[in-house]
Amino acid sequence: MTVLSPAHPLALPPGTSPEATYEAFEAYAAARGLTPYPHQEEAALAIVAGEHVVLATPTGSGKSLVAVVAHAAALARGARTYYTAPVKALVSEKFFDLAAAFGAANVGMITGDVAINPDAPILCCTAEILAAQTLRGQLGATPSSTENDADLVVVADEFHFYADPQRGSAWQIPLLDLPGAQFVLLSATLGEMTDIVADLTRRTGRGAQVIAHTERPVPLTFRYSLEPLTEVIEELLGTRRDPVYVVHFTQAAALERAQALTSIQVTTKEQRAAIAQALAGERFAGGFGSTLSRLLRLGIGVHHAGMLPRYRRLVERLVQAGHLRVVCGTDTLGVGVNMPIRTVVFTGLTKFDGVRQRHLTAREFHQISGRAGRAGFDTVGDVVVQAPDHVIENARALAKAGDDERKRRKIVRKKAPEGQVNWTDKTFERLRDAEPEPLTSQLAVTHAMVLGVLERPGDPVARAWRLLTDNHEPHRAANPLVRRAVGIYRSLHTAGLVAHTPRSRVAPGEPTVRLVAEVPDEFALNSPLSPFALAALDLLDPDAEPFARALDVVSVVEATTPGPRPVLMAQQHAARGEAVAAMKSEGLEYEERMELLEDVTYPQPLAELLGAAWTPYVRANPWAAEQELEPKSVVREMVETGMTFSELVSRYGVQRSEGVVLRYLTDVYRSLRQVVPEAWRTSEVDDVVTWLGEVVRQVDSSLLDEWEALAGASADAADGLTDEEVERAERRFGDSETPPPFSANERAVRVAARGAAFRRVELLAREDYAALGALDGAAGWDAQRWRDQLEPYWAEYDHLATDGAARSAALVLLEDSGRVRRLEQILDDPSGDRDWRLVLEVDLDASDAAGELVVRPVSLGPWQA
Repeated sequence: MTVLSPAHPLALPPGTSPEATYEAFEAYAAARGLTPYPHQEEAALAIVAGEHVVLATPTGSGKSLVAVVAHAAALARGARTYYTAPVKALVSEKFFDLAAAFGAANVGMITGDVAINPDAPILCCTAEILAAQTLRGQLGATPSSTENDADLVVVADEFHFYADPQRGSAWQIPLLDLPGAQFVLLSATLGEMTDIVADLTRRTGRGAQVIAHTERPVPLTFRYSLEPLTEVIEELLGTRRDPVYVVHFTQAAALERAQALTSIQVTTKEQRAAIAQALAGERFAGGFGSTLSRLLRLGIGVHHAGMLPRYRRLVERLVQAGHLRVVCGTDTLGVGVNMPIRTVVFTGLTKFDGVRQRHLTAREFHQISGRAGRAGFDTVGDVVVQAPDHVIENARALAKAGDDERKRRKIVRKKAPEGQVNWTDKTFERLRDAEPEPLTSQLAVTHAMVLGVLERPGDPVARAWRLLTDNHEPHRAANPLVRRAVGIYRSLHTAGLVAHTPRSRVAPGEPTVRLVAEVPDEFALNSPLSPFALAALDLLDPDAEPFARALDVVSVVEATTPGPRPVLMAQQHAARGEAVAAMKSEGLEYEERMELLEDVTYPQPLAELLGAAWTPYVRANPWAAEQELEPKSVVREMVETGMTFSELVSRYGVQRSEGVVLRYLTDVYRSLRQVVPEAWRTSEVDDVVTWLGEVVRQVDSSLLDEWEALAGASADAADGLTDEEVERAERRFGDSETPPPFSANERAVRVAARGAAFRRVELLAREDYAALGALDGAAGWDAQRWRDQLEPYWAEYDHLATDGAARSAALVLLEDSGRVRRLEQILDDPSGDRDWRLVLEVDLDASDAAGELVVRPVSLGPWQA
């Protein structure tokens, strides 16, 4: 156990008394100008006394300070402490906060992407990481222990995720199988916790304190509005009850509302000048970036998960600085996002949950409402719920008719749109007055869970039986968890991964079931199909043309990386549009066209090869059946056609989801870096990896800088990070940090230039002059000019090659100096003359400004010596 340095405010050596620990907490708070609330003091006293604490207090009531006490108390008694959260961004944020408070050498992090100082006394991780370590029995008091009996403190932030249908198991498993742990469960919307607390006490023997129903530091007012939304927002702005967060339940609705609000005056001339100054130096890409820039300068923000992370952080910073008076966003609001809001306006009380449209739960309503009111800024927060549009229109019509009964009778009342779930003022009142629903168990049995138990020393059958029968699930005569576990066991046994020995043939205390195959480390946490990707690489043709082989390596990685759905659907739509046009030209009837369209989907390179390998792989590795093999061509298409990120987004109309697309590119980049072995890392593959990393970094550097800074620090700090290393890593992806200019990465410039040149060759070969004109019209090369320039080529040749030989690097010539460089692409004609050249210029200054390669055509024709 590392001993804390006295240089840090919570430097409590093991053996510090509970009284001294509490005094250190008081000194820590005082040094930061904080006066703890009574509920914080109550929680701190219970924690240092070794009791479980359930802190179900409102947003803004200081749960983070209570978490700090828990870490200090664990260190003071020589115990290890875990901080868990639902998202990696929050985990990494807390990593840096705790490193500042406790010393960098004493804080570690595991997220699946990186593992930094994993043996530190304070470990920040996702809930899934802690659940996996629990299942594998890695939390024993001694290395030889077969039980998770170590003295631990587990701080579970946002504990209401316990009831999440997809992720709830990860939050429950530690409660079931860490008998030595002290739990601190934090959330603003826990609801009734009696049964869970009683079960914790039974399993651990520790007492528990439930601290709930605390008076909110900033009280809330609630109102049901029958006024049009624009008028409501004008009223809120006029009475200085801003910033206003307008909650929508789709990303499209949030953007549409933001654009509609440009019709009203949100800010003054002076405020707009201040915003313009705050935005100085910010780079906005085309498409959504241009729209966001215009909205921000009017004092209107947009915030949802489909945006680029840098755009979301920019909106958050502008709100924190008091520049944005209105933000239109989705109901997620971002877990752990620090965006001070005075008023929350609900545009509705229903949402589509992926299966059906339904009313919000009380927990969802209060979780969103709780963002209103800023401690230290506001004395009250406001929550406004809008009535449905048809109800508002009816109310206005009735108000216009006044007391004239004849006019009132003539009014034709509008009804809710067909198929829409309606809500009323009674729905609002019920949600406002209701407590959050009790947390419901979502324990599920997966291959990962069964394999985790099997990897653990001791008797896996007894341990699995205890886990499957002594849990928080409601009692049923036929236990579905046991049935599911038996089915998984049979699949593992059939695959030869598990061996069973009759009890009569084993020594007393020896297990009858054991795992006989090696399971990949963390296979279920980060990249579940990485082992398959490794195996599939050996199926590729090692003698293929180098560039084609590099593309196939990309396709293997893409097939094992989930997403991005918006691009895939757009690709499918485009493919079906082309197929319909072709079938019409062939004279096929409508019914036949519709039938054939069912088989048309987005491009799926290597689908047949990978599909044939997938079946036996799943047979031998049954856990993989819970994953989905998804052959696709997103990165590959960008490489093959030389598309930039902005061109990809524009081509497929996914501006609203560009954040989703960029996260997918980031995942592919990381997998290429982490998964592809040296034997397959040819110079062509390395070129693609370098280029892809630069694409991601130029669009939003934070997605890579955080990972690469932390991964690099992890590799360099075998005994834990120093404070300087933490500060350096934090600076590398801080909001003030900008990526180096695009032209600084010479290799990425060359790869992008090669792609840009060949993209035009492919369009020339297809005689797609319209696409060429759209690409280079701004440079004076419209569709007609491209047609005219290529006409002499077709008079001489009947074909323009685009195969592997035509893609050879030897046919691309790029000057290696200067800020405007000459780029020549030699055309591969059927006679092998190769006397035609497409000449472009690469403008590096313009590329740096745009964050991606900028090229302009110069000439197309026979080469002149």
